[in-house]
Amino acid sequence: MNKWLTILLCIGLPLAVGGVSAYVTIQNVQSWYPGLVKPFFNPPNTVFGPVWTVLYILMGISFYLVLRKPSSEKKKHAIILFLIQLLLNFWWSILFFRFHLTGIALVDIVLLWLFIILMIRRFYQVSGKAANLQWPYLAWVSFASVLNASVWYLNH
Repeated sequence: MNKWLTILLCIGLPLAVGGVSAYVTIQNVQSWYPGLVKPFFNPPNTVFGPVWTVLYILMGISFYLVLRKPSSEKKKHAIILFLIQLLLNFWWSILFFRFHLTGIALVDIVLLWLFIILMIRRFYQVSGKAANLQWPYLAWVSFASVLNASVWYLNH
């Protein structure tokens, strides 16, 4: 496949996942979420979109770097871990914003955090550059996990 088309598809996949989950949850982000008690460190809503967009782009570039490596069991496992964490990422927004299941969303985001770590570890075995592109994602999900736990605690 054409290199540039592959790059676009790799970046497009996480952007599409984020776009679909945002579309499904946007109404509740605007109507339900503002009514919750939030911790003092809750950033303004305008921060989330740009941060997630950058993170999804980094995910896609990282995925491309892994895909272009020669076939191996490590590469196969890296791809599987990437897809699992992307699925957990997708469901978090829906659980939290669409269904208001902040406790179940907390379980999901903790699993997401663990799978990001597993993915980074496996990515290092395939492409160090791909792994290093994931550190901002892990940092943001770490912050989001604390935020999710705080929102659950303050509103439970």
